[in-house]
Amino acid sequence: MFKYLYVLILFSLVISCINAPDYPVEPEIEYIGISKNTLEQNSLNTDSLFLTFSFTDGDGDLGHQPDDTSRNIFIRDLRTGNFQDKFKSPYIPEEGIGNGITGDIELLLFTTCCLFPDPSIPPCSAPDQYPLDTVIYEIFIKDRAGNESNRIQTEPIIIRCVD
Repeated sequence: MFKYLYVLILFSLVISCINAPDYPVEPEIEYIGISKNTLEQNSLNTDSLFLTFSFTDGDGDLGHQPDDTSRNIFIRDLRTGNFQDKFKSPYIPEEGIGNGITGDIELLLFTTCCLFPDPSIPPCSAPDQYPLDTVIYEIFIKDRAGNESNRIQTEPIIIRCVD
């Protein structure tokens, strides 16, 4: 009896390893982290951090051909609601019937300017009354079919408002 149970369990494990992953056709992303949580403001891109997140996509249609200028990774500054950056992921060709893909994406984000509650103070200045600002970024991706992923957010990033 135990010999048959052992064979059944082993067969079940083999079958589950053969089946392709069952990811949804809409991309899904999960926040992993940032390389540091403090930046110095500068409009010359002298400070930066790495942002890392994982992705899955059931039909594997991420990225665009090298000659396509479309962007499919979007970073939004939640202070303003404006896009901070748009990136293009490498093209991933669709192959076979098991197109489900998963992986990690690491992006280099350059610093941004401090924004202040007093609209008379220009961005990127260094007023004594506001030595720090905080930004949170929202990230999402799109596949070639136009399916958008869920949205994730970074933890707060402190920006030192220095000259």
